[in-house]
Amino acid sequence: MTEQERNAEVVRRYLRTFVTKDLAELRAVVAEDVLIYGSGTRVRGRRFVEGAVSSPGLTVLDQEIVELFAAGDRVVVSLAQTYRRDATGATAVQSTCKMYRLAGGRIVQFWGEQDVFGLLRGLGMLADEPIEF
Repeated sequence: MTEQERNAEVVRRYLRTFVTKDLAELRAVVAEDVLIYGSGTRVRGRRFVEGAVSSPGLTVLDQEIVELFAAGDRVVVSLAQTYRRDATGATAVQSTCKMYRLAGGRIVQFWGEQDVFGLLRGLGMLADEPIEF
């Protein structure tokens, strides 16, 4: 197995934790001091990822990896996740694009953006009214 194949498998294992909520698996593939960039911020620490995976009130029902590309120590992935808002049963799909850097078989850094606005609107957590700019 090549380095790229190993890294791609680590990222797949990580992404599955959003469906399984398996924090032990998450800890096996994400470094404790992971550096995360996205949504206009930068944070350090696996606890932020653990919080996202175990989000109370939201369940990931389905996950589709649309495209995954690995080169050297990087893996880029685009995916669509179907969420359910547990309180209402509403579902919505969120699109995401992420890039991961791996070292020693773990994710040590990642960048990405996801359609949070679309997700919240789809789950009925934001008004359906048009936004004026």
